[in-house]
Amino acid sequence: MRRAQRASFGPSTAAILEEAVSRDIPYIRLNAASLVQLGQGVHAQRIRATMTSKTGALAVDIASDKDMTTRLLASAGLPVPKQETVRTAEAAVAAGRRIGFPVVVKPLDGNHGRGVCLDLQSDDEVRAAFGVAEGESRRGYVIVESLVVGRDYRCLIVDGRMQAIAERVPAHVMGDGVHTVSELVELTNADPRRGVGHEKVLTRIKVDSGAIALVRDQGFAMDDVPPKDQMVKLALTGNMSTGGISVDRTFEAHPDNVEIAEEAARMIGLDVAGIDFICPDIASPVRETGGAICEVNAAPGFRMHTHPTVGEPQFIAKPVVDLLFPPGSASRVPIVAVTGTNGKTTTSRMIAHIFKGIGRKVGMTSTDGIVIDERLVYKADASGPRSARMVLQNPRVDFAVMEVARGGILREGLGYDRNDVAVVTNVAPDHLGMKGIDTLEQLADVKAVVVEAVPRDGFAVLNADEPLVRKMRRRCSGSVVWFSLEAPGSSVRELIDAHCRRGGRAVVLEPTERGDMIVIKHGRRSMQLAWTHLLPSTFGGTAKFNVANAMAAAGAAFAAGAGLHEIRQGLRTFTTSYYLSPGRMNFVNVNNVDVFVDYCHNAPGMRVLGEFVDGYAAQKAGQAELGRISRIGMISTAGDRRDDDMRELGALAARHFDVVVVREDQRLRGRVRGATAALIVEGAMAEIGKEGVRCRQVETVLDEVSAVQHCMARANPGDVVVLCVDNHAEVLAELEQLTHSAQAGAHPGTGLGDPDLDPVEMQSEAQVAGDEAAATEPEPATS
Repeated sequence: MRRAQRASFGPSTAAILEEAVSRDIPYIRLNAASLVQLGQGVHAQRIRATMTSKTGALAVDIASDKDMTTRLLASAGLPVPKQETVRTAEAAVAAGRRIGFPVVVKPLDGNHGRGVCLDLQSDDEVRAAFGVAEGESRRGYVIVESLVVGRDYRCLIVDGRMQAIAERVPAHVMGDGVHTVSELVELTNADPRRGVGHEKVLTRIKVDSGAIALVRDQGFAMDDVPPKDQMVKLALTGNMSTGGISVDRTFEAHPDNVEIAEEAARMIGLDVAGIDFICPDIASPVRETGGAICEVNAAPGFRMHTHPTVGEPQFIAKPVVDLLFPPGSASRVPIVAVTGTNGKTTTSRMIAHIFKGIGRKVGMTSTDGIVIDERLVYKADASGPRSARMVLQNPRVDFAVMEVARGGILREGLGYDRNDVAVVTNVAPDHLGMKGIDTLEQLADVKAVVVEAVPRDGFAVLNADEPLVRKMRRRCSGSVVWFSLEAPGSSVRELIDAHCRRGGRAVVLEPTERGDMIVIKHGRRSMQLAWTHLLPSTFGGTAKFNVANAMAAAGAAFAAGAGLHEIRQGLRTFTTSYYLSPGRMNFVNVNNVDVFVDYCHNAPGMRVLGEFVDGYAAQKAGQAELGRISRIGMISTAGDRRDDDMRELGALAARHFDVVVVREDQRLRGRVRGATAALIVEGAMAEIGKEGVRCRQVETVLDEVSAVQHCMARANPGDVVVLCVDNHAEVLAELEQLTHSAQAGAHPGTGLGDPDLDPVEMQSEAQVAGDEAAATEPEPATS
């Protein structure tokens, strides 16, 4: 309970956040204290307690300098006390004599009433008070000013307008004729509204030497029993932080006093200001009854207004939020969340590419890192909630595309409260047996979190070809956009046609004599988007998994408001080059050997990758008389996968490659060196000799770069090599070196690679946070 109270927001911050939440303005806590971001991306504003993004640093400096504050207010003709700034006790005494006793001594740059000594009547009292004030002054300067007699009022000014007034009553106890002063303090502090510091609406009364002396000056000792209804003060100042209470006087103030307070805030330049008035009665003009402004405070506390001890609470957070987000202004950026077992990285990149072409500043998270406006700013596995928050904190981002992985959802959730569009590419066996997820149904439940985060006016883009994904439509509060590779006449297409007849949306394939056409359906409208074989990412239509990814991206972009021509242009210009899609189906020709670099790490991904290799090799063989084309595949998986999953990966690879080279990741994830490779080899060897199995040789080269070199040494011109990699930058650098090895000055292992994606070991987001056990493997984009 105590830990929760320490971690909770203070009353002022909580009041602003409650108002923001009521307006559907999201917030992100930026530290363990009161620094909070309201809004997202380009719309973000920050607060720290009651200091805002619009609070000027110069205004805060002026308000912190009480001497400068008094000079500025006096120059505007506002009532202020006489005062002088001193640095020694004797100078303070001299100033007190010139001003005339009684005087007040306080630190030049103090706050919360600390170090303030009131009603000083003699030189000795001034000398003693100087030491107290100097101890609370950051720069050693102390102010001596004339004592203004009256009640203590705090006027809250927001954006130049008076919003609330509270009378502050110093910390005190009321005698009951039974209990001693000490016992009365304990009874008062037992009030559940009182806590330490600013954790609650009232602060506990602290009995120190100053309080004891003040009680003595009133004719009592701490063990004395004061008469019934006798007030015994324990502090001279009415600050809430010293145990004082507040009485709401908002609607009692005289208009002249309101005008004075508003002018004082404007003179200092504060958007949120606390003006401290000392006067006999706030209901009478201070210029007639006497009184003055004794302080102007930056970041004033709200609790005396939101939770007055006596009187009605004032809803002062509203004008503060109005100041940051005027009515009608935006506070959110559109968020597209992409999840699934395979394909989510490529789909995310396609969506980001489409909206970049529209002119949006896109922030994207993926297993490669965080990309802001096509620039990699953070290199790590960034598919979790921490990375999502980093994107939403960036002040340039006006559109967010989040790749959402299973591990991040299980650890911390999404990192935001809702996404406008959710995309689920597929649900296939991977990561099973980890963190309590043992079945496909359980995995689908985890992936469905992004669908549940869709609001009523949002969209869920779902793969209609997968039963587990189809079931997620029941969890969506918004509208569903289907995408499907199924041909017309199938049961899936009948479901989609019925959906569209009701005004729904879908992305489907329409087969024609010229090839397959991607079509967007919206109600009765059918809009032709693009031929699949003309999209560069599909390699002539043979990469069916990228056809599905393109359809999912088109559905998400259409739901997010992109136009048909903009979507078409984005898909036509998106390639799987290393610069647009690093590590996902990158094609490199090395000495007349066709090399594909991909992240395939699981059996479902290998199944569709193998189908692509079959189609590509058949297409290649039909284009030229090259004889028999050999296929060489380098494969691996993460060490935390199940043994059967590893064997299945090897078995599937054996069906599509003539030679299978097994390597291992640098991070073994709990297994000994060579154990993962042995299981993959076992699965591949068990398939050799079976009908339809191409593999005739399985080899083990554990080091990734060495395995790449081995595969390339085995390949002849015209062959196809598929490299399923862990560190794509390092592999691409090696391939570049092999391509240019004959150039003068080239040395093995010195490939330049890419300056934005240098060969470094990629870390998972969980590792960056120090939680290696929760790390998640970057997932393949090849399905």
